[in-house]
Amino acid sequence: MGDVLAGSNAVWEFDADAVLIRYERGMRNSKLLQVLGQRRVPYAALSGVELAPGRRGTLVLRAVPRPGADPLMEAADGQLKEAADPYRLVLPAAREPLAEQWAEHLLTAIGALGADEDEPAPRHLVDAPAPPLSFKAYDGKASFDGHTVSFRWFWTGASTAKWRAGDQHFPVAELTGLDWRSPEALGGHLRLLPRDGGGRRPGSADDDPTAVVFGLGYGPVHESLPLAAAVLAAIQRATRSRPALEREGYSRAADVDDMSA
Repeated sequence: MGDVLAGSNAVWEFDADAVLIRYERGMRNSKLLQVLGQRRVPYAALSGVELAPGRRGTLVLRAVPRPGADPLMEAADGQLKEAADPYRLVLPAAREPLAEQWAEHLLTAIGALGADEDEPAPRHLVDAPAPPLSFKAYDGKASFDGHTVSFRWFWTGASTAKWRAGDQHFPVAELTGLDWRSPEALGGHLRLLPRDGGGRRPGSADDDPTAVVFGLGYGPVHESLPLAAAVLAAIQRATRSRPALEREGYSRAADVDDMSA
């Protein structure tokens, strides 16, 4: 067990090669952090550290995630509010000397790895939330079992175009990525990007069978973002597995999907 730094929204425990971040019950944090519970962040997944004054006599220590290292932050794409940022630790301002000490510790650990802080990580280094995961959107239910993303339409919200297309099932091996737009802004949705899309830019998410639409009370951040992150992580595993599997004679997407689990 490593040294511990406890804040009002999280507890950071420093080990030899990673920081374990726990979002404990009773702490002042968002529903997203409560759902995440805890995360192990290798120092290799970080590019730097920030220390700045917070609100009402607090200090904020923030580890800066390396681009491409965390599927959750990759899916969020800068849309999270401060309170939902899993890399922030809020401390009393009086603990600034201790915060500076640990900020220096993190910088030293990151620097010792010798990686270019501006270079994206070669792969995800932080685990995504584990499936199965699901949530209710305005026009359907989205679910992910670790292999396939499924959209089951609601007759009360789905457009005619989606009803005509029928319920949808997308194996991760047939996806290249996704677009998550926060439900806390206008036009919130989760849109999948199939490999056979041919680079075409889809139209409105309301009529796109590769997308579910959010709305007031539908697709909340703490439900839809973990699912999006889990799908991104699975897509990367399938993509990384594809060349090796094809060399061994697995050419069908279904074979790659099965073997990448």
